[in-house]
Parts: sequence; structure tokens; C-alpha cells
Amino acid sequence: MGQAANTADDQRSSAGQGRADGEARAGNDGQPRAVSEQRARRAGDISSGPAIPVVLSTASVFPERTTDAFELAGRFGYDGVEVMVTADPVSQDADVLRRLADYHGVGVKAVHAPCLLITQRVWGREPWAKLVKAADVAERLGASVVVVHPPFLWQREYAREFEAGLARLQAETPVKFAVENLYPLRARGAEVAAYAPHWNPLELDTDHVTLDLSHTAVSNSDALQMAADLGPRLAHVHLADGTKPGLPDEHLVPGRGSQPCAELLERLHGMRYRGIVVVEISTRRALSSQERYADLEQSLAFAREHLRAATAVG
Repeated sequence: MGQAANTADDQRSSAGQGRADGEARAGNDGQPRAVSEQRARRAGDISSGPAIPVVLSTASVFPERTTDAFELAGRFGYDGVEVMVTADPVSQDADVLRRLADYHGVGVKAVHAPCLLITQRVWGREPWAKLVKAADVAERLGASVVVVHPPFLWQREYAREFEAGLARLQAETPVKFAVENLYPLRARGAEVAAYAPHWNPLELDTDHVTLDLSHTAVSNSDALQMAADLGPRLAHVHLADGTKPGLPDEHLVPGRGSQPCAELLERLHGMRYRGIVVVEISTRRALSSQERYADLEQSLAFAREHLRAATAVG
């Protein structure tokens, strides 16, 4: 776990081999267009470039590894990464993550606490301890947000204290705990509660919210109205797409589903949004590494295009 540099060298040769001819689309400096654009923006050559950073969730590269996400984020020109804390030991170790960030030149901008069903044993079973640990890791890495899920219905004590307890934790750290919108479950046509106090952050008394556009598809929510109703509470955006209400939670490349991904991005500037946009897509069904990488690059290009349009209008 402490050999991050060697791991990163190994993955450069494995994850970095071969891209489809149509995927490269090199800029004037011979680099992939996303990388060329990022360098130009950093140098001040693109005056209309978006001020809102676009970062890559490590979940977007699964079944590849956390280390691969850093390498790919650097290669394609993302502005950083959001670390999904999972059973992967690298995702849990702040020292290794810092070395990866330094090696690939992409900082950790957010940490997704281990709130999923499959991560219930990561960092122990006590939910408040997980959030404290996530905030500590975020502070050590310079990340500004910890993404939190509402409690599961069966976590009764945690759910009962969720809003008040989160407020107490928030008062102790500059890192924002941003509660993510989820969705109800449906069985035999009836809606079944799976989260408490509620799956919809509009129904919760929390300071900061993460808006996930794949989850708005599952819950059949109006994403644009939800963003407007959240107002300044909207602190974080998970960019993905979906096609229909109900599971599965698809996390498609933005633009391939029915969600107003472009419209939301174009409205963020006018909303005085001060957070980041996180590409959180699912590429686990990609037929090849090249297909996965093309999806990651296309998602970044989509985000930059529509954020730039918003900035130009603004």
C-alpha cells in the first residue's frame, strides 16, 4: 500500500497502452485535446474557459483501480479526482493518495465516504466514525467536500440523529458534508422507503447537498427544479445520466440519457455555484479499455463544453 509510485509506474504501462484512432483527437501540441485545453486554461490562453473544475470520480474507472483513476485523470486533463472510499486499500490511505496526487499532478478535490451497502465494513461499522475519518482524510488532502448518503432505514439511531449530528460535525471542520440525493425503491408498483429521514435532501435540514443526475432519473425527480429549490445549499454535482425511473441506477455518460445534464451545467454560472462538477459514470460494462477511456474523455468534453457556454453567456 506504500508503494504508490511503483504502482503508478506499472499502471502507466498497463492502463496507458493503446487508444483508438478516433479517440486521440490531438491538439496543436500533440497532446490529447482535453490535456491541451487544460494546459492552455492554466496558462491563461483560453479566456472563456470554465471556472468550475471538472474532476473524475475514482468510481468511474471500475473495475480498474483507484491508482488507474489518478493516471487517467492526469492523462485526459481532469482538474482533480473525487475518491470513492471502497474496499480498495489505496482509497482508504491518505498518505498513498497524496503521493498519487503529487505523482500525477491531480489533486483530491472530494472524498466520498463509505456509505454504500458494499462498503458497510470499511472503516468500521459505526457511521459517525466513518464521517469523522472521511473529514480527516479530506482535510489532509486539501479536499473541500465529503459526500454523504442519508442513513439506511434500518440504521435507526443514526437516522434519528442524522441532521443534528451532521450539524455538530460540520461546526468542527471547514470541509462540507454534502448529503447526496438518492431515490425510493419500488416493489409491486408501490414506493418503499429505503432511507431515513428521507432520500430527498430537500426534505432534510442540512447545510450542503450533492445533486446526482443519475439518481434524479431513478427517483423521477426534476433535476433543474431540485437545483433551483436547493439554491445556495447546492454544494456539489455528480454528473451522469439516466433513462428511466426505477432501478438500475445507470450512471450513463452525460448526453446518453434523458436527464437535463447540459441545461444544469449551463445554469450553474447564473446560480453562483461555487462547487465542482464530478464525472461519476459507470464504465464497468465497457467492452475494452479503449471504450472505457473514450467514455471518460467524452464526459469531460461534455462538461467543459456546457460549462464554457454558461461562462460565455455570464
